[in-house]
Amino acid sequence: MSIRTERVAGEIQKALAVPLKSISEEISAGFITVTEVRLSPDLQVARIYLSVFGGKRTPAEVLDHIEQHEAGRLRHHLSKAIRLRYAPQLKFYIDDSLDRALKIETLLDSVKPKDDVVVDGEADDK
Repeated sequence: MSIRTERVAGEIQKALAVPLKSISEEISAGFITVTEVRLSPDLQVARIYLSVFGGKRTPAEVLDHIEQHEAGRLRHHLSKAIRLRYAPQLKFYIDDSLDRALKIETLLDSVKPKDDVVVDGEADDK
């Protein structure tokens, strides 16, 4: 990404924090965090990656609610908060990178050899 694209993505991330907090309170979703914003080179499409933690709703339910009921409101808020020629189209995704990292770590731990090898009754310190 270019420097301008990165700056605009950062501003979008900041601008969406407050309305997403109020949405999470309205629907009892726990914490909704914008983990990453990826913009198209022409700044017309913003892919928003969300992390949902806690609450009474699953991440899929939260994503569905935001896409169906809140996307227009969030885009309107964004157009007021950031001065751009066009407000970008917002596409929302669940960021599952933490879940994938935990799964990989679990798999690596399951195939990791034991460090404490007992040789002739004594622990092998390497």
